[in-house]
Amino acid sequence: MSRARAVLPPALLALVLVALVASGIRPYDRLTWLLETVWVIVGVPVVLLTWRRFPLSTLLCCLLAVHALILIAGGHWTYARTPLGDWVRDLFDLSRNPYDRLGHFAQGFVPAILVREILVRRSPLRGSRWLAPLVVCACLAFSAFFEMIEWWAAVAGGSAADDFLATQGDVWDTQWDMFLALLGAITSLALLSRLHDRQLPSSAARD
Repeated sequence: MSRARAVLPPALLALVLVALVASGIRPYDRLTWLLETVWVIVGVPVVLLTWRRFPLSTLLCCLLAVHALILIAGGHWTYARTPLGDWVRDLFDLSRNPYDRLGHFAQGFVPAILVREILVRRSPLRGSRWLAPLVVCACLAFSAFFEMIEWWAAVAGGSAADDFLATQGDVWDTQWDMFLALLGAITSLALLSRLHDRQLPSSAARD
């Protein structure tokens, strides 16, 4: 095992945990913080509990850490109020804070490699022409399910869920969210599949 492979996952874990704790200090809205970061709160223990049997590739570890930081920032400030999004809005004279667009692009970009890794290592799909289409379909399905979660949150919480929805008055926000997740998944596979294959053992399908 290379030194980078041994050191990087614990370092990324520490970074995510520190950011998560810091984000929980006086967030803009406590409920929104919980709804946005619950994926990190649940995901970290799952990765730790399954690591011995299913250690993740270095590429996937990096992507998951970046995605976690995106979610954590959105949880602390809310997606409509992140400083980075405000800066981009002002720089390009946009009508809205675009940070949620980044979040939903990442919602396709990162899970694409996660789903791909699971399918390559736990199914006979490695090298199959069906691998990429099935990965994209899985990412789009998750994006649609997330939009249902937002719908349920709106029904249950009413106006209290506005910060979680982050539609910012855009009637096409749901469609944009799913389209960007789809675009993220396709982009991820196009850019990272070869690198991902090099990090997976040749016997990955029999792990």
